[in-house]
Amino acid sequence: MSGFAYAQAGGGGLEALNSLLIPTILIIGIMYFLMIRPQQKRMKEHRAMIEALRRGDTVVTSGGIIGKVTKADEAELQVEVADGVRIKVLRTSISEVRGKGDAATPAKSESKTAE
Repeated sequence: MSGFAYAQAGGGGLEALNSLLIPTILIIGIMYFLMIRPQQKRMKEHRAMIEALRRGDTVVTSGGIIGKVTKADEAELQVEVADGVRIKVLRTSISEVRGKGDAATPAKSESKTAE
């Protein structure tokens, strides 16, 4: 048997690029629709919620403090957390708006008295 060297076409560069490019684009597209887009939507909703804060709204801060907005400035809010106790918080620290008059009520103890 004689050892012949067969010449093969070396045009695999474009095929290798396509085999890497298409899965990469698919992964980026999936990441965008599953992670980035929903996060941007949530941020937009939160920004709109914070801009819509008015006097009388019941809010929850990121620290868990519940109170009623008594004064709303451009960057700060004055929140009444108890009768006569008011604190200043940044608008960006508000995590939830419960609406007007929707404050959390303390849990009632259900103790039965013996008759």
